[in-house]
Amino acid sequence: MLNIKSLRWGLAGLATALISAAPAHAAATVNKGDTAWMVTATALVILMTIPGLALFYGGLVRSKNVLSVLMQVFICFCMIALLWVIYGYSLAFTNGNAFIGGFSKVFLAGVDISTLAATFSKETYLPEFTYVIFQLTFAAITPALIVGAFAERMKFSAVLIFLVIWFTFSYLPMAHMVWWWAGPDAYTLSPDNIDAVKAAVGETAAADFLAKLAAAADDAAKAAVLADYSTAVNAANGWLFNKGAIDFAGGSVVHINAGIAGLVCAIVLGKRVGYGKDVMAPHNLSMTLIGACLLWVGWFGFNAGSNLEANGLTALAFLNTTTATAAAALAWTFGEWATRGHPSLLGAASGAVAGLVAITPACGWVGPMGAIVIVIAVGLVCL
Repeated sequence: MLNIKSLRWGLAGLATALISAAPAHAAATVNKGDTAWMVTATALVILMTIPGLALFYGGLVRSKNVLSVLMQVFICFCMIALLWVIYGYSLAFTNGNAFIGGFSKVFLAGVDISTLAATFSKETYLPEFTYVIFQLTFAAITPALIVGAFAERMKFSAVLIFLVIWFTFSYLPMAHMVWWWAGPDAYTLSPDNIDAVKAAVGETAAADFLAKLAAAADDAAKAAVLADYSTAVNAANGWLFNKGAIDFAGGSVVHINAGIAGLVCAIVLGKRVGYGKDVMAPHNLSMTLIGACLLWVGWFGFNAGSNLEANGLTALAFLNTTTATAAAALAWTFGEWATRGHPSLLGAASGAVAGLVAITPACGWVGPMGAIVIVIAVGLVCL
């Protein structure tokens, strides 16, 4: 993603990189291996939502409400997918201000098979359509996560209205603030890099900065121009991006964002009718386990795909997603065994999902042993 998730370019490092503006800028390239991996990762994230999340939630509710929950998750995905290509992508991933993007790509205006989206390596790009659909899957699963908080307590029409409002006024600003930046090539001020420079600061400002750089008489004058240019590029980045937020694959934009929304919904709606009197045990734990396993498999696309390239860091995120989830499931299982006298399938599945959530923002930042330590602690605390 165009985000802080892989932050191999710290803001200080980006500013320093500007000094090397003199060498010719290599042509942008699209790696077919990266593209193939990202298409695969996108399909995996779709699998997380439909049917993974739908089955996970569906098994946890009472039998009379299972079809309602399945329908809510399924239609949420369908609805957000359309809203994303109509205006969501534009508001999240174009220049605007520090808090929200603009309307330059509403209805995907200007996006076609020849346009490109930056990765985290200079001169390395993805087809923009690939990036659009990958980000669509994140936008679609996030509001669907909230469904579990108000399951059995909201009418279908109210669910749809709420999800549209929340997607527009909560998800899109948060995605822009955390993930939007101009890309690594934007920080090289050079006539050979004019397209990236124009995209970052605008055509007029790009011409002005290039003229000032050409007129600079010495290294000190060039450094001053480059510093001003760096400030201008950073001004278009997301607010939390510039603050240095580190989120490899969506811990803040997806999980914290949806979690807070779910908590507020549960508080506002109040207790379920019959809570504490009627039996509200999950009606089908087999369905829940199948959903949890699909979430786990799909999460490889969620975490490892967030590197936007197929390389060693992708492999690290993939490995951490495997071992951390396994450790969290075991931690919850043995913790439950010790405190309640017996383990349960629901506990193991809950531990696995908790581990997936916990490792997401850190999966590209810690080694396998660090990932295991993080999720063991999470599994025991959440228990």
